[in-house]
Amino acid sequence: MKAGSAIHVVAGAVTDAAGRVLIAQRPPGKHLAGSWEFPGGKLEPGEARAVGLARELREELGITIAEPRPLIRVQHAYPFGEVLIDMWVVTRYDGEPQGLDGQALRWCSQDELAEVDLLPADKPIVRALRLPERLREASTHYYVVSEPGGSSRLDGRLSGVLCSSAEEGVAAARGEGNRSQGPGDFLVMRCTLPEVELAALCTAVSVPVYARGEGLEWAWALGASGLNEMSV
Repeated sequence: MKAGSAIHVVAGAVTDAAGRVLIAQRPPGKHLAGSWEFPGGKLEPGEARAVGLARELREELGITIAEPRPLIRVQHAYPFGEVLIDMWVVTRYDGEPQGLDGQALRWCSQDELAEVDLLPADKPIVRALRLPERLREASTHYYVVSEPGGSSRLDGRLSGVLCSSAEEGVAAARGEGNRSQGPGDFLVMRCTLPEVELAALCTAVSVPVYARGEGLEWAWALGASGLNEMSV
């Protein structure tokens, strides 16, 4: 996804030991004041995404994060302009989150997140948060993984597409060649890609990518959201 003239924002789903996710309320005087959002802020020019995320969460919440997990990129048009949200999952951090900018904070379960008055751009993120770090099942209540052209969106679950190459992954993320299925909500690599190819794929698409590889930290460093551990 190309950010173009969009405001590039990095944000984190800060998660506690019980699996609850932290959200913050936009204070008076800001656009969409009173609505809830995932903590984060604008990426500075030339700043690496993970570095910007760490800085924003330190300044906003007073926590020091480690090994964030890439999740999804969402672009949304607001009346004041386009916003590109670079979303990460944060489970490892030091410190107790505090509203250092005077913002109210709230811990929510996954089910509660679906009912909160979140900013419109954040709603696709809530669905993506249902995806696991390690993909071990082809079908659950929240998602289904299938061959290209093999799944349907009629039941409302997220649609994962099995891919054998980076080129196939890019096509699946765009929904090319399959009008009935549409773009995949996430990509599942059938085999291990060279690191350069995997990193390029994760940069080219905005949806979560599940890699075949050596470990979660390896996958995250290359931009993948998790590992494909299914028997395929």
